[in-house]
Amino acid sequence: MSSNTAPWDSLDTYDNGLTFFTGVVETVPADRWTAPSPCDGWTALDVLGHVGEAALVGARILRGGEREFNRHDPPSSAVEGDPAVWWAAAAAQARQALAEVTDLDREVDSPVGRRTVREGLSFPAVDLYLHGWDLAAATGSRVRFPAAAVQFIRDVFAHVPDEVTRRPGVFGAPVEVGADRDETDHILGFAGRDPAWSA
Repeated sequence: MSSNTAPWDSLDTYDNGLTFFTGVVETVPADRWTAPSPCDGWTALDVLGHVGEAALVGARILRGGEREFNRHDPPSSAVEGDPAVWWAAAAAQARQALAEVTDLDREVDSPVGRRTVREGLSFPAVDLYLHGWDLAAATGSRVRFPAAAVQFIRDVFAHVPDEVTRRPGVFGAPVEVGADRDETDHILGFAGRDPAWSA
């Protein structure tokens, strides 16, 4: 993967995002999975289920497998057994699929149509960081995003119109963040999250 000082592409960001999210999962106390999260109506376990389900579907798509799936509702119902163990297995499948990627411009079928691997990895890569923050906030800790991840997220959304991002299931209205706050807080505010949120 690229060094922390070089720009990350979607493969770098997704791979590093798996590490970032895993680091958060490993810090969650066993009794905090039912805690509310910054995502309306979701617990910490729902956040995990959503991210893990997306990782498993993404791995299947990268390998040319079935692209359709039945989304679990609530997302926590996707999690089987110990949450950390379940996530570790999902992350391992995602990493195995990433290791087989040789061309980011190869086109694959996805639930939203035909697109390149580069495009298909971009939003899930961003999700690993944003939902990593959600999970940390839900369980009483705080995380910061690496500078390369911040730049990648800014680049992804630089030309995406508001009607694509400001809708249910994506981002809420932006939250105003003071100019003196760090880059992580500004990304969170852009993504409709209050950096000061606590369970």
